[in-house]
Amino acid sequence: MRIAVCDDEEKYRVELKSLLDRLGSAYDYDIDTFSNGNWLLRECEKDPYDLVFLDIEMPEIDGISLARKLRAKHEKLNIVFLTGHVEYAIEGYEVNALRYLTKPVRVDKLREVLQHVTSRQKNKRQLIIREDGEQLLIDLADIIFMEAQNQYVRICTIKGDHLIRYNIGDFENDLRNEGFFRTHRGYLVSLPRVKKLVKNDVIMEGGSGEVPVPVSRNNVKALKDALYAYVESEAF
Repeated sequence: MRIAVCDDEEKYRVELKSLLDRLGSAYDYDIDTFSNGNWLLRECEKDPYDLVFLDIEMPEIDGISLARKLRAKHEKLNIVFLTGHVEYAIEGYEVNALRYLTKPVRVDKLREVLQHVTSRQKNKRQLIIREDGEQLLIDLADIIFMEAQNQYVRICTIKGDHLIRYNIGDFENDLRNEGFFRTHRGYLVSLPRVKKLVKNDVIMEGGSGEVPVPVSRNNVKALKDALYAYVESEAF
């Protein structure tokens, strides 16, 4: 696993790398450190990282802006923010941040992050569907939303769409504990891919760009609750 640490303060870069080195015997990884976000971006162009730790408050490019640029090019990158400010959590949610760690970082929290990412890499969750007589495996992390179309369901993913004969209600039951939410009678969305709420729509991000998905009036509060619960479950 390739790991990057980006923090403009040398003290915290050295400290975090030292903690990672202490955990090194249990994990197989290479680690690079950066004092400037633009240097990290250039290095990612050559060889993407699996996990990056980003300080939120940096001078030339702040952590949130840096995360947006990284996420635009690397969909499956694991991003962990280093911060002492809880108010950044919702803004960080827009870039699908994995975790928020308070500086100075505690070794037990860092261990949990590494265990989580390692487990995610080993146990990639997938959905088996049958399309045109063939069985296909779709990574749940690639799904943006599902749309009911009469007796069919359109599965919209970052790699393209699939149209299968299925009941969206069955998908709702199967994926209830996998980060999916039924926003509307005809739509099931992936909470990790929600970018923002606008009136009675939820804006989904992925694939060719932003896509609005309707939210029924009765589900607006439940969706907000589900989003906050998801953020809390994904943060320490």
